Amino acid sequence: MNKQEWLEKLSALRNEFEKAAAEKKSSQDIERDFLSKKGGLALLLRDLSAFSIEEKKELGSLGNDFKKKVAEYCAENSSNPVSDKKSDLDITLCGHPYPKGHSHPIIITMEKIISSMNKLGFSLEYGPLAERDYYNFEALNFPPDHPARDMQDTFYLNQKDEKGINYLLRTHTSPVQIRVMQSKKPPLRVISAGKVFRSEAVDASHSFVFHQLEGFCADKNISMSDLKWTLESFIKDMFGSAAKIRFSPSYFPFVEPGAGVEVSCVFCSSSKGKCPVCKGTGWLEMLGAGMIHPEVFKACGYNPDEISGFAFGAGIERFAMLLYGISDMRQLYENDLRILKNL
Repeated sequence: MNKQEWLEKLSALRNEFEKAAAEKKSSQDIERDFLSKKGGLALLLRDLSAFSIEEKKELGSLGNDFKKKVAEYCAENSSNPVSDKKSDLDITLCGHPYPKGHSHPIIITMEKIISSMNKLGFSLEYGPLAERDYYNFEALNFPPDHPARDMQDTFYLNQKDEKGINYLLRTHTSPVQIRVMQSKKPPLRVISAGKVFRSEAVDASHSFVFHQLEGFCADKNISMSDLKWTLESFIKDMFGSAAKIRFSPSYFPFVEPGAGVEVSCVFCSSSKGKCPVCKGTGWLEMLGAGMIHPEVFKACGYNPDEISGFAFGAGIERFAMLLYGISDMRQLYENDLRILKNL
């Protein structure tokens, strides 16, 4: 196609447009015939690829002038004003009734835990996800050679604090305990909840990022019996009055003595040999707890001869799995609506 043939085709399109306008054709039909991807003008402009740069500029300008004229006519004579101006109607939305969403099971579980602890007088505090080594380890009585400091357990960041030590992604919510005790005086009853990070392989019961609950109480004359009563009240509120707890000795650097806390299986009611969740034992390991170590109090400026307290921690995913009957933690992270809608 040469330049003259192209101009003749453009002239023919103009005549067709004038005829369609005179016959009062709808703006939708005119827009389809001339401006759509398969319209006459669009196809004609596509042929400009065979011309020189100078010819493209000349002919393209003529074609765009005609395109503007057609578009203005369609806008002025449109019988569908919704398509020519902005509207509050979003035609991409699904029809009525709208499908209703809901909070994620982890968030629902976290809110339920916070509400339960609020009933016992615990207030909620937050802390940063990127933490200093001092708050995450040192002030919590982790010795320098403790395995949790090794790179395979902790995500370190390429940013150093004033001591030249790399920041890290917090491995537990316990740093919030240090920050609160250094800024406030007893009596204190505090919980914190949020994401924590550990360099672990993902499987049915582990993840490199998960959610944790941390709680502590600091006051005069706090004992292990106060810890036991608090956790019993909390567990019964979460799983019902029939739920029971039991303590067993355990070690954590920031408590002394330390205890592992098991909860009676809410699925089998201790029917041994049948329940796949508790493996027939009738008990589920749920929390770590104990009396706050004197060295932790000293790091926060408290006198351990005057102040005592307890602390406990647990994975929120573990509670969610029990509340919703989930056997594989990965189901909580895969965003499969077929599962999440049924929880």
